[in-house]
Amino acid sequence: MEQKKFTEGKILSPLIKFALPVLLAIFLQTMYGAVDLLVVGQFSTAAHVSAVSTGSWVMQTITSVIVGLAMGTTVLLGRRIGEGKARESGLIVGSSIALFAVIGVVITIAMQFAAVPIAHAMQCPAEAFEPAVEYMRICSGGAIFIVAYNILGSIFRGIGNSKMPLLTVFIACILNIAGDLLLVGVFGMASAGAAIATVFAQAVSVVLSVVIITRKKLPFEFRKKDVRFHTDTIKQVIKLGSPIAIQDLLVCISFLVINAIVNGLGVVASAGVGVAEKVCGFVMLVPSAFMQSMSAFVAQNIGAGKADRAKKALQYGIICSLIAGAAMAYVAFFHGDFLAGLFAGKDAAVVSAGAEYLKSYAIDCLLVCFLFCFIGYFNGCGHTTFVMIQGICGAFGVRVPLSYILSGILPVSLFRIGLATPASTVVQITMCLIYYAIAGARHKRQSSGMQRCI
Repeated sequence: MEQKKFTEGKILSPLIKFALPVLLAIFLQTMYGAVDLLVVGQFSTAAHVSAVSTGSWVMQTITSVIVGLAMGTTVLLGRRIGEGKARESGLIVGSSIALFAVIGVVITIAMQFAAVPIAHAMQCPAEAFEPAVEYMRICSGGAIFIVAYNILGSIFRGIGNSKMPLLTVFIACILNIAGDLLLVGVFGMASAGAAIATVFAQAVSVVLSVVIITRKKLPFEFRKKDVRFHTDTIKQVIKLGSPIAIQDLLVCISFLVINAIVNGLGVVASAGVGVAEKVCGFVMLVPSAFMQSMSAFVAQNIGAGKADRAKKALQYGIICSLIAGAAMAYVAFFHGDFLAGLFAGKDAAVVSAGAEYLKSYAIDCLLVCFLFCFIGYFNGCGHTTFVMIQGICGAFGVRVPLSYILSGILPVSLFRIGLATPASTVVQITMCLIYYAIAGARHKRQSSGMQRCI
């Protein structure tokens, strides 16, 4: 099984080589989620587009929490590999599998009861209410596969292998596209068909991935008896991952609140914003890839005691992200109607609403190049509590209240409402810069103190 050691040699080229499969995996994962909306938009009504938009936001929230918690596995595993502690690596993997298996079962059961209350809380339009509930219940029925995919990805990113997560999501994406075209396009099952295709694709992907993995050799000893609740290891995973998971949960809730505000404006606005959010998943690909890659790269170097290499990786990540972000910002601002039309089909009103909302996200394309790399860096350093704090401040200190205020200004403008997102990003970047400076000053004081002692 391929493993990259990030603690020696060049920085930029290994970081880019590791980030490229991550980028492709995120692209396919984004496409995987967007295909439901795209196919439903082409073969069904605005009500079903709104239902998939609302339901997928809820499922994305659940997935984000899982990914955030799994980051604890990535960071802890990366540190142990950087420290050369192979035996502890096997315990981390086994304990993580046991922990996330329980989480998957709990999510599956809980969402069957929570789907209706959530749809009410989201102010889902009347025409889209029942389809949205059905979509959430079917998708959450496959929660165990969502969990399995993400824990596999976190493990392999932790050991420096970004190609296996790419393979698993590639399998899922192909199967989901085929399932959507069959169930939605041919059999006319609309949002329910999209949900069934999603669950089936996830299940087959995970099974095939496990078969492939069992035939490969890991860079550390892993035994079946390691799959158990090893208390100390689970505590460390939760300690590192829970702040990220809480932050991701609350940030997603903030977007759900914004979605609820927009839902109150009618089905066209709801569908338009849902389309724009799917497009945003693509325009944010490069910063998202560097955020995930940065965590694994930095974790290994921090574990090896090479903080300077971690800082240089942060600088390189920002530069690369900014180059791509400028291009994406241009496309989103000046050609948002084309991008929205890919998902909204021939519904001109939905296309117009989506393009209007995308203009505000074009501004955020530039800003997240800084924010996402900082988040990846701090996660890799183990400063996950700060990551949680800055995320909460941006979400509930700026994004939600500003969206609510702007939605009350007449005439209502989706562009104006969308400006709340880049405004919150500016606040979060400012917090990251201040924390980075403080942490750097503290590190210098500690280093000078050690030298005096020597």
